[in-house]
Amino acid sequence: MNSFQPKQTSTTWRLVFVPALISLAVTLLRLTGELRHWSPRWFTSETMGFLPSGVTWVVGITWLALPFGVYFAWKRVHENAGPASAGRAVAWAFVGLALMLIFRFVPWPKIGFPKVLLLIWLFMLIPAVIQYFGWPQLFKTLLAYGFAARIPVVVVMFLAMRGHWGTHYDYVGMPSQFQMTFWLGFFWLAFFPQLIFWISFTILAGSLAGSITALIVKKPQPASSAQPS
Repeated sequence: MNSFQPKQTSTTWRLVFVPALISLAVTLLRLTGELRHWSPRWFTSETMGFLPSGVTWVVGITWLALPFGVYFAWKRVHENAGPASAGRAVAWAFVGLALMLIFRFVPWPKIGFPKVLLLIWLFMLIPAVIQYFGWPQLFKTLLAYGFAARIPVVVVMFLAMRGHWGTHYDYVGMPSQFQMTFWLGFFWLAFFPQLIFWISFTILAGSLAGSITALIVKKPQPASSAQPS
């Protein structure tokens, strides 16, 4: 009897374990390159903005949300944990992307630094949270991966800012408005940006890549349980 047996769904943390290790390795590679003053083209210590510049972003974990979003989506679809509607998941992803672009280019109220960061975090958080309505299982997976990838960065930034390592992790060479006491600087520039803004970005980017993958990847079909006559 060839009845269809769905694959056992992976636990979320088991699924994100290897991607989290890869992200950790990339983070440590980037840190090593900056500390040892390897090629500035790939390992610049300058703090970059939201948009990528040059090729230094390649040795970083931000863009990994895209391929890992594809990987997580492929796994979930083949475990019968795909979205209720791949089209709806894609729609929510593009709504989030549109909101992010709107927030990126609208004029910001002049409330001063660092308080303006609260608005920036909020306007990245909203597009990420709404991805839950498109594909809850992928959202939870990307959330778990986001924490697993970004918590080590928070630790690195804590140590770098504490020890003045001269890397982009401790905002070397930034303007005077970034000069704060250690704890204020750590929370405003490291802890909350990593665990709110960048995890939100990971969810949004991963959802966009993953939902498109769900449109392409076919769900496994149950085999006929009928017995031959």
